[in-house]
Amino acid sequence: MDSYNEEFWNALDELVNKSTIVIDRPKGSAHPKFPDFIYCVDYGYLNNTASMDGAGIDVWVGSDGKRIDAVICIVDLLKRDSEIKILIGCTEEEKKEVYRTHNETSYMKGIMIRR
Repeated sequence: MDSYNEEFWNALDELVNKSTIVIDRPKGSAHPKFPDFIYCVDYGYLNNTASMDGAGIDVWVGSDGKRIDAVICIVDLLKRDSEIKILIGCTEEEKKEVYRTHNETSYMKGIMIRR
């Protein structure tokens, strides 16, 4: 199983390295639909990729370099969908914040898979 794990992370590395990261919700900005929600870490997407919602694959970009640290798999009961979000260069505190973000309401739950 370990070789499959390595192949997964290598595939993510390749996807991220061959994509442009667009940060459309910088740290400290408010969510466009929920103005009380403030982003704790830069949030954006990989340009020219696709996720379940039809938009680009979501990324959280932290302050600790460019290494892919983890993914968070979420289930959103309001949108009735699920997707992954890639964490790039996140410190331990930033990872905790991202995890809390995806688990603080009853309609969204996530699990984090660390590299």
